[in-house]
Amino acid sequence: MDNNMDMTRKFRVAKDVKTPEDVLMTVYHAMREKGYDPVNQIVGYLLSGDPTYITSHNNARYLVLRMERDDLLEELVRFYVENHE
Repeated sequence: MDNNMDMTRKFRVAKDVKTPEDVLMTVYHAMREKGYDPVNQIVGYLLSGDPTYITSHNNARYLVLRMERDDLLEELVRFYVENHE
């Protein structure tokens, strides 16, 4: 009988990795669907860090909380600069 108790097993969790762009667009669309002004709500969240600015509709709040705010801001600045040069 083969005893595998001495071996270390690797456990892999499937990560639902989203890019900052994916998160921002998902949040934007969820906010629009719920009738909010998405730009104002996202700005409110980015400035305050208060997740209640973001709806939980379509898991938008969950997604935005999994991403660092500075990564979201970096994406916004990068997009703006690249499209306005």
